[in-house]
Amino acid sequence: MGHDHSHDNSGKNLKLAFFLNLGFTILEFFGGIYVNSVAIVSDAVHDLGDSLSLGTSWYLDKKSKQDSSSTFSFGYRRFSLLGALINSLVLIAGSIYVIYEAVGRLFEPEHSDADGMIIFAIIGVAVNGYAAYKLSSGKTMNEKVVSWHLLEDVLGWVAVLVVAIILKFEDIHYLDPALSLLITMYILWNVVKRLKETLFIFLQGVPKEIDLEEIKRRLLEVDKVDSMHHTHVWSLEGEHHVFTAHIKLKYITEFREILAAKRAVKDILKEYSFEHYTIETELDNETCELTHD
Repeated sequence: MGHDHSHDNSGKNLKLAFFLNLGFTILEFFGGIYVNSVAIVSDAVHDLGDSLSLGTSWYLDKKSKQDSSSTFSFGYRRFSLLGALINSLVLIAGSIYVIYEAVGRLFEPEHSDADGMIIFAIIGVAVNGYAAYKLSSGKTMNEKVVSWHLLEDVLGWVAVLVVAIILKFEDIHYLDPALSLLITMYILWNVVKRLKETLFIFLQGVPKEIDLEEIKRRLLEVDKVDSMHHTHVWSLEGEHHVFTAHIKLKYITEFREILAAKRAVKDILKEYSFEHYTIETELDNETCELTHD
């Protein structure tokens, strides 16, 4: 099996995103105190939570690349999926908090330092935008969820930049919380979709890009194949899939016919790029001890 460069890239991208976010969080915290902006200090606390979440994702992604063991016979790839689940929950909790704060500020507007907001907004867009770009092409569910973490910050800082520019000319305090509400609701909607996808994989649902009925139909067309049962497809972490099946053969008179049927079945399965597949063949006079799918 060849070396998987996409997995190497996922680790590098998560590491980059973690250090960029942590560094900006520290800068944001002290900068918020310097410009006397409670809003920026509050966002620094939010970004600190993001940094911890990114660090967790990086660790779990690194863990997911370890080889299989007697404890985890399929390896540790599903640890990456665990990272996606944790990040989804953290982001949902953070979004709910932002909505709560934004609603409160709609009723009790606060004055903001427009110049300080502009400076930090530009830095925030640049730092988080670059990190989000690096993760936007990620294939693992973990990378996709983390990219939404960063996109939330990018859009949030764009909103801050727009509001800060307006506030330099018009003192309209409710614009900041109103924009925050719109952006956070949009992010929350997307993260909930990602969470549903993650839970679907956790529950071993058939990957959407795999047509299980088509595979069954093609395998049943193989010479000497009579029927199939215990046919299962699931995904380890959203990128690498597993296939297992019991195939009952018919009219077998020689051992080489079993080998030929197995070879034909495996040739079909290779077209679907499964990470792992297991086929058990049974003769027509055998009774499978596992009678139900």
